[in-house]
Amino acid sequence: MQNHVTIAPSIMCADLCNLEKSIKEIESAGLDTLHIDVIDGSFSPSMPLGLSTIEQLRKITNMNFDVHIMSNDNEFFIQEMLKIGVEQITFHLETTKHVDRYINMIRKHDTKVGIALNPATPLSALDYVLPQCDTVLLMLINPGFASDKGEAQVPYATKKVEDLYNLIQSKGLDTSIEVDGRVSLETIPKLVNAGADMLVAGSTSLYAKGQSLAENKKTVENLIEEGLNEEVKLNG
Repeated sequence: MQNHVTIAPSIMCADLCNLEKSIKEIESAGLDTLHIDVIDGSFSPSMPLGLSTIEQLRKITNMNFDVHIMSNDNEFFIQEMLKIGVEQITFHLETTKHVDRYINMIRKHDTKVGIALNPATPLSALDYVLPQCDTVLLMLINPGFASDKGEAQVPYATKKVEDLYNLIQSKGLDTSIEVDGRVSLETIPKLVNAGADMLVAGSTSLYAKGQSLAENKKTVENLIEEGLNEEVKLNG
């Protein structure tokens, strides 16, 4: 059972016109990890941040950069992120021909490796590479369509997290489970209960309207606690 859950604010949900101010607000709330989507406009239709912007962000904060590459050309963006200096690089299995090559490329720089799976990609795709992953990121909506406010999480979201948790346990690994896509105030307890230990927090949680970021963080922490306590009850 996980005992620590990381809240990773999604920078694309912050005030993109005032990024430095947004970063300082996140830091002031006591959060140490920043989720950064790198999107090529082809794999997914949006493109929130350019490489030079991420480079500038690196200069103003010591937060852990959790980079999620959504691209049809993973190698280019992996190399760019390694140059900038980030703590974790996650790339999609669906667009990668040479998975082991990219894992090794990232590991050589003492950077954590994450593999991302689209909602319908089966966990069996991880069969041979799971032991080499620090993190598996499960997309719970189709990647890059967060602006479609009507899109709900896939109905099998919680089951997929639970199945991955059981797979990791069965192999005796300590791989993290990161969840991304409508990780909302309603879904957080269930996702944590199922085994998620890293939450990409965006417009339906940390940036939910009506409360400050600090207030939303407290709410999210309470919901995480609820999910962990539920798990204790279930396993006890």
